[in-house]
Amino acid sequence: MFVGLCGGICSGKRTVAQYLIEHHGFTRLRLQHSANEPLTDDKHTFRTIDDLVNFVTTQWQRRWVTTDVYCEAVLDILVRRPFFILISVDAPVNVRWKRFQRRLTSPTSSPQLDEDLSLEDFVLRSDDHLFNPNGGLLPLISRATIRLLNTSSDLAHLYATLGKLDLTNEDRLRPSWDQYFMQLASLAAQRSNCMKRRVGCVLVREKRVISTGYNGTPRGLKNCGEGGCPRCNDAQGSGVGLSTCLCIHAEENALLEAGRERIREGAILYCDTCPCLTCSIKIAQVGISEVVYSQGYSMDGETAAVFREAGVQLRQFSPPPNGLVHLEKQAIA
Repeated sequence: MFVGLCGGICSGKRTVAQYLIEHHGFTRLRLQHSANEPLTDDKHTFRTIDDLVNFVTTQWQRRWVTTDVYCEAVLDILVRRPFFILISVDAPVNVRWKRFQRRLTSPTSSPQLDEDLSLEDFVLRSDDHLFNPNGGLLPLISRATIRLLNTSSDLAHLYATLGKLDLTNEDRLRPSWDQYFMQLASLAAQRSNCMKRRVGCVLVREKRVISTGYNGTPRGLKNCGEGGCPRCNDAQGSGVGLSTCLCIHAEENALLEAGRERIREGAILYCDTCPCLTCSIKIAQVGISEVVYSQGYSMDGETAAVFREAGVQLRQFSPPPNGLVHLEKQAIA
């Protein structure tokens, strides 16, 4: 596993790297930012990104970390490799300014730090670091798989919070089958134009997709988003007026697309929302063995009872958190 860290000035990326080194056995790699920098004898410092990547490729089963992802050209090379993941670290500017001031008084502070830097100068330097059109880090941060918002002022607290995130989970590099099929279900949901809720579904047997579905009005009818379903467009509450709804549910569309003869024993239904009671009896009827969902629904209890009696396994899938992760909220959870 190779973790790249990027982020704003004093955001804490080096501290996160140190956490990975101390607690998960990572080794830090360094990449020169320019050809003018003197090359040290350290075997973990590299002149070019190609040299660094070739080194890691021959030892991909070990754990590596770098804070030297400094431009999109470097990132474009790294993200091609299946062992790489980019994590960004950021914090509010007032928090980063206080860290900068503490760094000035640290006995191990770098002599390159500008002790006369004012808050305004720090903000200007920070903005240039992030938003400069010719090398600002914002494009890199936007591409990070995990974006940590680090407001912690205590090292032990930060390390404990990072421990809850399971940053070294291999599913972040290559999705598990559950994560893969659930992502396909979420992608299918993006095709829905139902005014009430977007839902996507994928039917799988022997790790192969049989069919997909998303909710919406039937073929030939005006789309729900264009007024095709009066019930959905009247914004009625969950479970109210279902008998008048013209939208076919994602699960129903997937079942119709597959046909009973293609489903057979051992089929698994992945849905980004737990099936409703109406869909659950149809799922049981066609012989699906397992239903996996990510988000709850108002009828979860009734659906679970139907599946329990019919012998259909129901479970909720919770992938490791990606995207924006507020470390303070993670600590409270």
